[in-house]
Amino acid sequence: MEAAARGPGAAGAGRHIRGIRVGFGPADHGDVRGVCKRMDEAAVRAALAGVMGPDGRDLVSGGRVDGIAVRGGMVQVALLAGRAEAPAMERVRAEAERVLRQVRGVVNASVVLTGERTAPAPAHGHGQGHGQGQGHGAPGGERLLANVPVVIAVASGKGGVGKSTVATNLALALAARGRRVGLLDADIYGPSLPRMLGVSGKPEVSGQVMRPIEAFGLKCMSIGFLVAEEQALVWRGPMVMGALQQMLGQTDWGGVDTMVVDLPPGTGDAQLTLSQRVALTGAVIVSTPQDIALIDARRGVAMFGKVGVPVLGIVENMSYFCCPACGARSEVFGHGGARAEAARIGVPFLGEVPLVMEVREAGDAGVPVVAAAPGSGAAVAFEEIATTLLAGIEGRGASPVRFN
Repeated sequence: MEAAARGPGAAGAGRHIRGIRVGFGPADHGDVRGVCKRMDEAAVRAALAGVMGPDGRDLVSGGRVDGIAVRGGMVQVALLAGRAEAPAMERVRAEAERVLRQVRGVVNASVVLTGERTAPAPAHGHGQGHGQGQGHGAPGGERLLANVPVVIAVASGKGGVGKSTVATNLALALAARGRRVGLLDADIYGPSLPRMLGVSGKPEVSGQVMRPIEAFGLKCMSIGFLVAEEQALVWRGPMVMGALQQMLGQTDWGGVDTMVVDLPPGTGDAQLTLSQRVALTGAVIVSTPQDIALIDARRGVAMFGKVGVPVLGIVENMSYFCCPACGARSEVFGHGGARAEAARIGVPFLGEVPLVMEVREAGDAGVPVVAAAPGSGAAVAFEEIATTLLAGIEGRGASPVRFN
């Protein structure tokens, strides 16, 4: 199973990523490790000092540099931009990226604008917009994942409800139904995909593009493939959004017809960025049955409604507990709350997944339960959810959300 879980970047020939590497620009042809040692924050600042802002001052002396992150050969820079000067600063942003990519040791540079601004997300997948009602791709930026017909966001209003477990097993269940599936871990601060899939390799680089890791027939990408499991990313919001957009736009997703995006919990920048830059087919909301989780699930549903993204349905995870000794069923978190909530707000109820030991054991072992035990009750539950979800998508079955 290890061979099946490890992608082509896990070992073998080819140029691999070292350190933190989220996207790739024109690169040297030597050993990446050696190149990375010759590049640091001072070199980045020196390059930015040669780029002039709209006020006639260079970006460094003019106080435009809001943050710099350097990891390996990957550089993230945030530039301050006022509301009125956003269009002019977009030209400066593009020039800064061009200049940084010429710095020795830089494999890729991403520059984003931050501060108060109304301009939509810039082109090339590096900007960050903050408008509302721009679902299905913000008009001001190049649409990401434009060649993927179906893009499903898996979200939750809070952490701890098993969203990543649902996303991973749902992706496998969709693949079992003939879909060519990509799986993107959009949680920059807390990536879980490498552990859940048992993958520890680095993506390979081809020109300016990363090749996704392949595991269990899925094409996968996660910031967790690029950093050590115990390493903390201390990045500001714009840099995180730049990294997410690079994974979306600078990964070779060729052949994928269905993308599952595992979002971080909550209703923050990642959710907004995705809804603005990607033509989302819709969102799947994951909740547990108890009231405290459903309160946060409602916030997730409301957020997607505000940005014009259909809610494809709600999944009730940990719906009931099955005793591993006797098989007795206990509703430790209550039961049926997500089904009732879906009926109340007028969205489909996709199904319920039991709380069973084999789901946890399979996830910890890096072999999701749909692959590890395809005939088990939990695997069958995920398979039924995938079938219901596909039927809703193919029949344009996403219902309008009611907020009263």
